[in-house]
Amino acid sequence: MLHAPVTLRALVRTDEIWLTILACGVGLLAGLLVVGINETTLLMHRVLFALSNNGRLSGLPSVDPWRAVLVPTGGGLLLGLFGILVAKIGAGRPVDPVEANALHGGRMSLRDSIIVVLQTVLSNGVGASIGLEAGYSQIGAALSSKLGRSFRVRRGDLRVLVGCGAAAAIGAAFDAPIAGAFYAFELVIGTYALVNLAPVTLASITAVIVTNLLGVPAPTLDLTIPTRIAGLDYLPVLALGVVSALVGITIMYAVTLTEAAFRRSRVPGWMRPMIGGLAVGSMALVSPAVMSSGHAAMALGLNAQYDLRMAALLLVLKACGAAISIGSGFRGGLFFASLFLGVLTGTVFGDLLLLVSSDSLSPVVCALIAMAAMAATIVGGPLTMVFLVLESTGSLPLTSAVLAASVVASVTTRRTFGYSFATWRFHLRGESIRSAVDVGWIRNLTVGRMMRREVRTIRIETSLAALRRDFPLGSEHRLVIVDNMGRYAGILQVPELHSADENGERLADFLHNRDEVLLPQMTVKDAVSRFETAEADALVVVDDPETRTVIGLLTEQYALRRYTEELDRSRRDLSGDV
Repeated sequence: MLHAPVTLRALVRTDEIWLTILACGVGLLAGLLVVGINETTLLMHRVLFALSNNGRLSGLPSVDPWRAVLVPTGGGLLLGLFGILVAKIGAGRPVDPVEANALHGGRMSLRDSIIVVLQTVLSNGVGASIGLEAGYSQIGAALSSKLGRSFRVRRGDLRVLVGCGAAAAIGAAFDAPIAGAFYAFELVIGTYALVNLAPVTLASITAVIVTNLLGVPAPTLDLTIPTRIAGLDYLPVLALGVVSALVGITIMYAVTLTEAAFRRSRVPGWMRPMIGGLAVGSMALVSPAVMSSGHAAMALGLNAQYDLRMAALLLVLKACGAAISIGSGFRGGLFFASLFLGVLTGTVFGDLLLLVSSDSLSPVVCALIAMAAMAATIVGGPLTMVFLVLESTGSLPLTSAVLAASVVASVTTRRTFGYSFATWRFHLRGESIRSAVDVGWIRNLTVGRMMRREVRTIRIETSLAALRRDFPLGSEHRLVIVDNMGRYAGILQVPELHSADENGERLADFLHNRDEVLLPQMTVKDAVSRFETAEADALVVVDDPETRTVIGLLTEQYALRRYTEELDRSRRDLSGDV
């Protein structure tokens, strides 16, 4: 890796002002990348679907039927073949910003992230029902990780820079710098700290300035919003938060079930996107709103262009389209899809309210509230979604209702499901990541690193008299006993040895923790749990459960001390003390 000059590295490592300047550079590059990716996909829409508008595919009343079916199908085939090529060149499994900050100290592969972006652009460009936001944040975070490592910044600063890249990308995508910053705080860094405020917010603001200077800001909303929301109206607002959460959870389950169905099928992996593209293209014959991110379709929904029946139909179609697209192997995320699905859910909810009372909240207000609540469920980050609505509408009364619904949706999701879409996928993969809070040190702090390697072992056939002679009281506290083949047999407490009756007793009668052992790859958290289960203050470390060769010893006291030290260091990192 090419490193920055020593002088610049020293400035960035020792002065937070220079780290903030580097974060602004990250925002500049992220803004340019967002513009480039967005314009590329719009150009693909115009060319592949023969559009005469600016490339907003989902807002059209209809698309040429042959193109609607053939383009996603052919694009899916191309994506599958591209996947074969990626596997042959040996590309690794891409690490997203949340996983990078939680487990890898902010380290991301730029090459793998570029591959993710290419797959995302291809998927969106051929009309798959996914958004570009995952690609935006992936490349922004990976680029900032690369820059941070070239400046050899500390682990904590590298994690902040990854958050800066993601914040800049999301801020630029939605022309919402505050929402971009809180996306980083809530989802990528995992916490808010005053020391992180300047680099993250300025990176997001810089990216938004870049998109505005280039003349391609995100589409704005021109809506009629009530100046106040009555107290009684908060009852349907809270109910809408619960409904949005339940719909969002259903969609996440649908994605998982679709992926499982494709895995269980005998269809080769490279053919699955083609089948998914055929399904999405067929649904697009009903309405093109099912295709791509859905920016134009969402704008129509917020402008009350969909009645109850149409909104309900599109809700089902878009949910199925998103589940099939991701489940079949198209690359992308559910960020914008969750916003659009929230708008449709809110429209249906608002229209049903109007059937009960004409004084109820309007469908447009319900759509905006459900938009944030649905995204808070699927994406996570309720404050991110609240600020997104605030920056899009400028309405403080509406923001209060959005906050209430988003909080209710988050609580409902946490109590009934427990995961956002990203953390749910980590869970399915066997990871225990619930947020981007740095837990990588727990995995790095293994038993093999903490154990004492100089361990004297005693053969089990040794006589008690010889042991009492060689190990008087006070010389040792515990002895490690092995059998005649050198395998671990148990731990002998020296005080018990001297207090025992010599008549007819064998060494094997005094052994403890015969089956409770530690393995070198266990984390400190696993070791502490094993001490608790075994009710022991020290355990032997063996190389393998089968061979049981003794390679070390670890005490509970030392493991707890190291665990406490790392927890304290992590706490100080989060609070900005370090």
